[in-house]
Amino acid sequence: MRLHRNLVFAVIDGLIEIFNEGGYADKVIAKQLKRDKRWGSRDRSFIAETTYDIVRWKRLYAAIADVGEPFERKDLWRLFAVWCTLRGIKLPDWPQFEETPTRRIKGRFDEFSNIRKLRESIPDWLDELGEKELGDKWDAEIAALNKQAPVILRVNRLKTNIGELQQKLVEEGHETENLKAYKDALQLQERANVFTTQAFKDGLFEVQDASSQLVAPYLGVEPGMRVIDACAGAGGKALHLAAEMDNKGQLIALDIYANKLKELKRRARRAGAFNIETRAIDSTKVIKKLHNSADRVLLDAPCTGLGVLSRNPDAKWKLQPDFVAKIQETQQTILRDYSKMVKPGGKMVYATCSILPSENQEQVKKFLKSEEGKNFSIEKQKTVLSSESGYDGFYMCLMVKKDEKK
Repeated sequence: MRLHRNLVFAVIDGLIEIFNEGGYADKVIAKQLKRDKRWGSRDRSFIAETTYDIVRWKRLYAAIADVGEPFERKDLWRLFAVWCTLRGIKLPDWPQFEETPTRRIKGRFDEFSNIRKLRESIPDWLDELGEKELGDKWDAEIAALNKQAPVILRVNRLKTNIGELQQKLVEEGHETENLKAYKDALQLQERANVFTTQAFKDGLFEVQDASSQLVAPYLGVEPGMRVIDACAGAGGKALHLAAEMDNKGQLIALDIYANKLKELKRRARRAGAFNIETRAIDSTKVIKKLHNSADRVLLDAPCTGLGVLSRNPDAKWKLQPDFVAKIQETQQTILRDYSKMVKPGGKMVYATCSILPSENQEQVKKFLKSEEGKNFSIEKQKTVLSSESGYDGFYMCLMVKKDEKK
């Protein structure tokens, strides 16, 4: 591989913003990709994937390069040199790479590969938490979460089917593989920006991880039901629910952030999902009005996001120990308050993209012991580990509310 100076500079500039200025990797990379209109798909791919790679392995590379935060510009060039050396990429004769100790880099890599928190490039507290909660499974799980996430599409059955979509994507130059264990999923054989395809513009698919695609079907919705997606965000699962309902019935998408619901409306128009109604939770009245009214409620709760580190590697550097405790309080509040919207005989799914039992099974146990949860019982629950599935880590629990009349 021959390195191009302007592409490497884009990577270094992006890393400064992510590491030193608190920028979110996805937004920083999106901005960097707009720097030069002449860049082709291969150039953009290099910038995005190299930046994500160095973000993912920040602690390991910094230890090998013997540099610490906040990083100076020369430190980031050293991290980049480590990245190149470990991938067997020949360093060009640039001033920034003078006296790069290639042999020492490989030696230190071998040395640090024996220490899990360095090998997997994670903060001490996160390594301790993972081991405490997952025990023997933590080794394999954190290794899986450090792998690059595949690009998975969800076929929008309101507009097309898997066979038709595959054919349309082939015509646009994208080969996909049918994931038989996931009824609506296709996996891109080669990573690409599919958002520019006509098929995407026509609303024929969404980009959604295979594990995330398990959540909507888990709720067991049917056409004609009243369904509430109580933490809808920008609506990935709401759109899936609309397809599961065949656009029939009422699907109410709630969120505390009105701007996310605005994005959901835009996505729903593109997807042809016409049974979605958005409501911002701007007071407690919004929830109270819906008490005992829903056949199904989805609580896709805010969480640490530890199951999606392969997709958001900068999250492990932004996440702080005190946030874990705070988010668990929020999860319990959501379970107790929002479960009141389920009507007697109705069902609710509590889901997170976390792998921690303290955010998952323990939260459900605590809820079932509460006043608000005493009429609920578990019908089924599922933990998806990245190390076992090859996709995001997820948890989902289906609960039924007792119908006193029966």
